[in-house]
Amino acid sequence: MTTAVVKGQLYLDLAPDMKARDRRLRVVEVGSARARLVVEHDLGGQAGKTTHASIIRLTSRAFELLEDVLDQDPRYLAVLAAISAVHRPGASPADYARAAVNALSAPQA
Repeated sequence: MTTAVVKGQLYLDLAPDMKARDRRLRVVEVGSARARLVVEHDLGGQAGKTTHASIIRLTSRAFELLEDVLDQDPRYLAVLAAISAVHRPGASPADYARAAVNALSAPQA
């Protein structure tokens, strides 16, 4: 599943030479084709270093998304809870859509 690359996400570099280093990169800026990243953790390298990666590569199997800022959005959590509430055998796409729309139209705390 392809995820949009947005500022704040944290990725794990799965390149063969980086796996053992547990290299984690935080997105600090997103352009039209490339993202600027800061190395937050690297057992064999320098944390704090800035680097770049193509957006296509970030959404490929070369990287694993570890933290997504969307997970903290109250609207996302409300939609997730609403969808979970209607999930059952036989639930229709309309059931899920209705639950999502209702969750998004409810006042946020």
